[in-house]
Amino acid sequence: MDKVRAKKHLGQHFLTDENVAKRIADTLTLKGYNKVLEIGPGMGVLTKYILDKPTETFVVEIDTESVEYLEKHYAKLQDHIFSKDFLKFDISTEFNKEQFAIIGNFPYNISTQIVFRALELRQYVCEFSGMFQKEVAERICEKKGSKAYGILSVLCQAFYDVEYLFTVSEHVFNPPPKVKSGVMRMIRKENFSLACDEKLFFQVVKTSFNQRRKTLRNSLKSYNLSEEIKAHEIFNLRPEQLSYEDFIQITLKIQNNGVQDQ
Repeated sequence: MDKVRAKKHLGQHFLTDENVAKRIADTLTLKGYNKVLEIGPGMGVLTKYILDKPTETFVVEIDTESVEYLEKHYAKLQDHIFSKDFLKFDISTEFNKEQFAIIGNFPYNISTQIVFRALELRQYVCEFSGMFQKEVAERICEKKGSKAYGILSVLCQAFYDVEYLFTVSEHVFNPPPKVKSGVMRMIRKENFSLACDEKLFFQVVKTSFNQRRKTLRNSLKSYNLSEEIKAHEIFNLRPEQLSYEDFIQITLKIQNNGVQDQ
């Protein structure tokens, strides 16, 4: 077991502190869903506390040794283990398009990809909580005006209420990472449909931050904006100065008056 526990895969650092594991499990509000999906459970240090909740717990784990361990030691997970890559399969179909929550001690090197995948599934993912590299958790929850504020901040905050919950020392992992970790939670907004074309919204946010030192008037040149639109004062700003509401307004202006290059 120690050999498997110490094994590092996909950037995973295994949590060894039971108190921290319980605190992470307790970030679940248990409101609006009956199913919980844990991503990357490893040896189940967090899983055992999620299984205590009055919800149906599922796990997705790509490492075969971890899957074997979970099958052997957690009877409640029988028929509830997906031995798959979360990024590459449609969990909403597995859950018959029911609402569910996501939780985990997320592998550092794919944590942002996991968040983007959850955003794609936002119609079904009503809650998302867990542990990230501290700077990633902070970036998700950061407000406008900060250098850390970026694409992930805007997209998450457009659909979810986000909250940074607590910091975790690097010394409670095996092997210890070189950085601290942070636990955050996202609860989907009651009305999470944007008042603009959502695909275009994603494109505008990403295009703006890909040239974050430029004002929007320059970074959004690929959208054939009319002179009237470009004259609006909001286009004098750089992307980190704008809230997600501002990006919605910009997207609406492009929808209604600008023609996007194909």
